[in-house]
Order: sequence, then structure tokens, then C-alpha cells
Amino acid sequence: MGSMEGLSRTVIHFLVLFCMVCKCLASDLEATQKATLKIDASPKLARKIPDTLLGVFFEEMGHGGAGGLWAELVSNRGFEAGGPNTPSNIDPWLIIGDDSSIFVETDRTSCFSKNIVALRMEVLCNDCPAGGVGIYNPGFWGMNIEDGKTYNLVMYVKSPQKANLTVSLTSSDGLQNLASVVILVASKSNWIKVEKKLVAQGTDRTSRLQITSKKKGVVWFDQVSLMPADTYKGHGFRNELVSMLLDLKPRFLRFPGGCFVQGGWLRNAFRWRESIGPWEERPGHFGDCWNYWTDDGLGYYEFLQLSEDLGAAPIWVFNSGLSYNDEVDTAAIAPFVKDVLDSLEFGRGSANSSWGSVRAAMGHPEPFAINYAAIGNEDCGKKYYNGNYLRFYNALREAYPDIQLISNCDGSSGPLDHPADLYDFHVYADAKTLFSMKNTFDNTSRTGPKAFVSEYAVWKTDAGRGTLLASLAEAAFLTGLEKNSDIVEMACHAPLFVNDDIEKKWNPDVIVFNTWQHYGTPSYWMQMLFRESSGAIIHPTTISSSGSGNNSLAASAITWKDSDNSSFLRIKIVNFEPVAVQVTISTTGLQASIDVLRSTATVLTSSNVMDENSFSNPNKVALVKSQLFDTGAHMQVTVAPHSFTCFDLALAPSKLVTVAGRYEYLMSEL
Repeated sequence: MGSMEGLSRTVIHFLVLFCMVCKCLASDLEATQKATLKIDASPKLARKIPDTLLGVFFEEMGHGGAGGLWAELVSNRGFEAGGPNTPSNIDPWLIIGDDSSIFVETDRTSCFSKNIVALRMEVLCNDCPAGGVGIYNPGFWGMNIEDGKTYNLVMYVKSPQKANLTVSLTSSDGLQNLASVVILVASKSNWIKVEKKLVAQGTDRTSRLQITSKKKGVVWFDQVSLMPADTYKGHGFRNELVSMLLDLKPRFLRFPGGCFVQGGWLRNAFRWRESIGPWEERPGHFGDCWNYWTDDGLGYYEFLQLSEDLGAAPIWVFNSGLSYNDEVDTAAIAPFVKDVLDSLEFGRGSANSSWGSVRAAMGHPEPFAINYAAIGNEDCGKKYYNGNYLRFYNALREAYPDIQLISNCDGSSGPLDHPADLYDFHVYADAKTLFSMKNTFDNTSRTGPKAFVSEYAVWKTDAGRGTLLASLAEAAFLTGLEKNSDIVEMACHAPLFVNDDIEKKWNPDVIVFNTWQHYGTPSYWMQMLFRESSGAIIHPTTISSSGSGNNSLAASAITWKDSDNSSFLRIKIVNFEPVAVQVTISTTGLQASIDVLRSTATVLTSSNVMDENSFSNPNKVALVKSQLFDTGAHMQVTVAPHSFTCFDLALAPSKLVTVAGRYEYLMSEL
């Protein structure tokens, strides 16, 4: 049995090898361009890539947090989105019943001092409909309620007389009941906190939360929250979206923006201290750059917690006293500087410090490892930026000399006129332009502060809703950042998340989701092939060709180790041409042999360069992995038209195993 099994295995290996060789030959005949990629893998010229090179950037835009990564299901849970003046709009809350049976309005009777608006509901009917009358909330374009799962309800309520309320999860039309709980409210004038668990008896992707009563009387509500019980590590994040981030292995998380940090006006800018502490007491704010209300349940503390959960260094981007439409004069910037110092004490201070004790009370007594801070976002060139920047820089350098401080001014083509550890570099361009920018940092001075490419992406026509073309240009750009990682410290794509149910303000985004589905755009899958680059070893590469292929290819080579401590030589090749290219890969100086059986090729391509992914076809453009048989010091490979190909050659201390050597081994087995 054993010998026959070995013989069968050998024959199968031989047939697979034969088919692969035939396939390679056929592909070679189809190639219309030829090129040579030379890799010097000798230790002498090898250089370590920074451990921090690649990470992710989160901005509250496209409902990426509210209605997305942050798992809160109730939209406008505190009735504050209509503003502080009452009565006000309570959108998206709606009534169940009519004007003859129910009357609702907002007033300023809340028990919370920072968010004083509450909802007053008066039931007018003595003989109410069988299902009662009341209010309902559809969440963010529907609530995804799944059979058997538990949802935690918290709300504040008061009534001058006894009230009998039914809180339910129903279908969008209210006809199907998925879960219900009865709440008895005593006749008291004080607010009471109600906490209940709702266990779904059915699945509905567009469910709603409703609160009804059949008894005449008045009831007040405030801070009505519904959260899934199974958020990531119990920290309030949507599991499947965090999983998408974890798969990218980000080394840092830049937050909370972006434009969200600045605000169209300073009054609407993100304020960290208004986003910490008990969620019920957070006032929330209107993000006027992206035009929607956030309750700031996803606040400064939660961003720090997410960074820790991802194993990523937090990069805190704070407001420098500037928005798009107004600025704080440097002479009056001191309160803003003090505010930022307090934010760092909150994150890094001991549990006994003034602000560190607030963090500890929230459940995290140990300090967070904040080692980076960006002074503003896209503020360079504004009237007061330089003056404000220096005030922040000097204060933070004195208080926290180990924190790396990031300037908004680009230092890639000339020296900065102020001190900085890193500088922001942002680029949004068409695909052809970004592809050509793969050599952007080749001539940048190596003596100044290092670059943080904190926002890069292909956008507009070439980008569509996330095209293969965009991902190829971005991949080429990243190979250039790898090669220049002695001066480029960090890089991240933008934007990260978008809710597909909204009218998009920006296209494309890396991860698209709705209430229950999600998918990665080609740019997401492209980044998967760079996730081992941080901390890897980069090797010099050169490309030459007899035709135009030299101008249409981008490549890089690294060595990296997997979780089992196995080493790989990774060769990445971007083909920006509409024709296949035959590439001869020549490797010198490699200090190990290649294990053919553990070597693979992974390809990102599609039949049309403008192809996109979607909910109906989430893997139309995705990674396809196969075993690689043709390895060695000189490989001949054919890279497909409009493709991104990644070869992982497994390194082993044993004798080099070539295709011919593998053939001889198989024959000896026979």
C-alpha cells in the first residue's frame, strides 16, 4: 500500500509539473514584450525596511464609523442631531400611529448636562391599536438582526405615571416581530436607566427598533442604544470589519482624520475631550466636512483601544487651531496647546494623573503607547500654521521628547523651514500619474525629516468604485516607497471604509460594507501583497527591456519571515501594459537555496482593467494563488496584461532544487 501510494503521488507531481511547464511555454508564446529583472540579494546591499512602513488611516467619512465599524445600531440615539434648539427634528426616528393617537417632540429635560435634549412622547388614545403606538428607529439604513444573537438595549426613561412599554425588534414594516421585552416604568419624576437583552428569533437585514405603548400618558426617552453583544473583544467594533483590518497586518492606525479633524468651521471640528467618558454623556457633533451627525461613541479612547486591538501604533492627528474657514491666531493658541497636552496625558499618563485617571476609570489603567502625533491635517500654507505649529512642537517636545512629531508641510523636494521628525505627503492622482510617481522619493534628501505618505490613492475617472487599474498604479507607487524606505517611514491608503447605502462623497474606498455584507476593492487585495513588507529586508532591483515594457513595469524584492520563522524571497511585479510581458528574473547573491514545493505565485488581475468588485461579485478582482515550479537563479515568467504578480520563493538551507532537479527526483522515485 505504501509503495503504490508513493508511486501515485510521484506520478501526480510529474503530471502537474508537466502541465505547468506546458502552460508556461504557451504563455511565453503569447507575450509580446520581454524584460529582464535583476535582483541583488547579497547581504552587502540589503537594507531593513522600517517596522512601521505600512498601516491604515481611519477617518469618519462615508459613515465608516457611525453606522459602520462602530457597532451601535441606533442612529441619533440621544435625539441631539437636530440641534440644541427645541422642538427639533428627530430624524431618522419616526412615529407609529397618527396625530390623533400620538404626539412627540423634543425638549430640554434630559438628565445629562452635555446633551440636554430628550424626547417627549404623549400617547393620546384611550383605545389604542392592538400593536400600540410609539416611535421607531431604522438605524443606519436598517439594522442587521440575526437569528439567535443577543442585542444589548440601554435607554433612559421617565414618566409621571405608570407606563407599560414594549421594546421590539421588527421587520422594516413592523409586521414581523424578531424580539420583544416589556418594560414597566414606575410613576416617578426621576430618570431611570433601563438595561435589557433582546435575543432575536429570526433574521432581518433591514430591521428596526420600536418602542410602543397602549396606555394614555406621557413618557420621556433619552440615550436609546442597541449594541450587538458580540462586538470585537467586547470593545464595540463590528467583528467582520475589524477582521478585514487585521488581515492587512497594519503597523499603525492614523486617526481620526483627515478633514474630520479640521472641520469646515472650528466649531464643528473633532474635540477629543467631548468624545471620552460615559457614552451617554458625550454631546456628539455635526461633522460639517462630510455632512452628518456623529454621537462620538467612537471617540478618542475607542481609537486608542482599536489601535491596541490591531497591534498598531496609534498616530493621533489633532487640530492645530485651523479649519477650512477659520483660524486661531498664534497669539491665542495656548488653550489649544494645553488641550493637546491633556489628550496625551489621557493616553499616556499614569492612572494617578489627572487625565490618566479618567482613562483608567474607562477600563484601561495601563497607558496607551502613543509615540506619534500629527500637528494638524493639510494645514500647511495657511496664515497661522507655522506659528501655531511651533507652539505645539515646542510644548510637546518638552513634555514628551520621545514622541515623533509630524508636520503638514511636504519636505520631499526641499528642506522644511521648521523642525519635524516626519512630514506629511498626500497624493490623489489619476492612474497613469501615480504609476509614474513610483520614483518620487529617489532624489529626496536623506538628511532631513522622514516622509509619512499618510494619504495616497488613485481617484476620479480611473478609480470608479475601486478598479483594477487603480490598484495597479497604487501597487507600483508602493514598490517605490519600499525602495525608498530609508527616507519614507510610513504610508497608508485613503479612504478606508464606506457604507454602500449612502450617497458617496468620495470614491473609491478600500472596504465597502452595508448592514450585513462587506468586500474589499482591488486596492484592498493589492495591499494584502504588501502586508509583509514592514520590517522586511529590501534588495536592489533593476528592470531593462528591448521594448516599451521597461516603462510599464514596476518591481521590488524583499525577504521576509512567516509566523513559523520560514524565510521567503518575495518578488513583486506590476504590469501596467495591456499586453503580457515575458520577464527573465536573474537573482544573484542569494545566501540560501529555494524549496520548490513551498514556492508560490499570487496574481491580481481580471479580464478588464476597469473591473470592480461588488456585493454580487465580491471576488471578481481578487488574489489567485498557485504553486510555483519554475524557480532558481534564472526564472522565466510571463506576467499577464494589467496585473500585479507576487512570487514567494521559499528559502531553505538544503541543496537548490530546480525544475530539472525536481524532475530527476521524481524519476528516481519511479
